[in-house]
Amino acid sequence: MKSFEELWSELALKIASKDPNSSTVKLVEGGVHSIGKKIAEEAGEVWIAAEYQSDQELAQEISQLIYYLQTIAQARGLKIEDIYKEL
Repeated sequence: MKSFEELWSELALKIASKDPNSSTVKLVEGGVHSIGKKIAEEAGEVWIAAEYQSDQELAQEISQLIYYLQTIAQARGLKIEDIYKEL
């Protein structure tokens, strides 16, 4: 299990590595439009899971949405503090 901050740091390292085999790097290189499409898809899956699926499936869908949200934030150059100050 990892925290929000640990995921943020892990993604930052992956993005900085520019490893062509990293799915995160490929996603960021695809731009915010492609990441945004994944966010819309995952948000729908969260909604469906909340309506019709188990708590575990809902938690999994939420974790995937958080991944994509953090990825788009970092692709745009936001810092974690930028997000926290808006909470």
